[in-house]
Amino acid sequence: MVALITGGSSGMGLEFARQLAARGYDLVLVSNQEQALADTARELSGPVSVRTRFQDLAQERSADGLVAWCDAQGLVPDVIVNDAGMFFFKELQAEDLDRVQAMIHLHVTTITRLCLLFGARMKERGSGYILNVSSMAARLPVPGITVYSATKAYLRSFGRSLSYEMEPYGVGVTTVCPAAIATPLYNLDEKWMRIGVRTRFIHTPEWLVRRSLRAMFHRRRLIQPSSMNVWLPALIALLPGPVISRIWEKYKA
Repeated sequence: MVALITGGSSGMGLEFARQLAARGYDLVLVSNQEQALADTARELSGPVSVRTRFQDLAQERSADGLVAWCDAQGLVPDVIVNDAGMFFFKELQAEDLDRVQAMIHLHVTTITRLCLLFGARMKERGSGYILNVSSMAARLPVPGITVYSATKAYLRSFGRSLSYEMEPYGVGVTTVCPAAIATPLYNLDEKWMRIGVRTRFIHTPEWLVRRSLRAMFHRRRLIQPSSMNVWLPALIALLPGPVISRIWEKYKA
């Protein structure tokens, strides 16, 4: 059994690697963090084999290169975890276009192509699991995370629709929409991270991954763990547009 995990050298991706290794899966870890990949391979090698691929997935044809490399290595993933992501919080400017395009490629283009390219092989075999990591932000179209929330909304919709198409072929597609998780992605001060975890306002990667894998192996289409997924989008939806605009103007100032 082989599991391929993008973003598998840190944060939730690293925890996906640890928990899938504990289930007996050999690992293929893909990341743009070369040293972290090597460290993760040393940590997890032994009971399972660990192959690494140092690659930037934020390019238009990144998925094609990754699939070709797997084919050349004779790697046939039974599980695909699309976890690699990027984040920035600011008002968009023209000078942000390169970062915007990279985010769209990473969250939309690459994941779509990986799902279809690897998914085609899974359909032929009649088995397989795909787990796409979206976000609670998919339901939060607010300033500051304009492109992030839009790309995560795409993943939420894409994954649910694809799950119906893949189901007759024995392939499960699950989309997870985490709320606040204690990872380096958001660059939150370590002190506030610890406070958030203690108060359970922020959950640990272990907590999130355990629930995500359980949902994936039960072939659930969508999982939205944490009560924050219930009340925060509903609260923001109740705010009048002028209030959101005033809050944003105050924040920018």
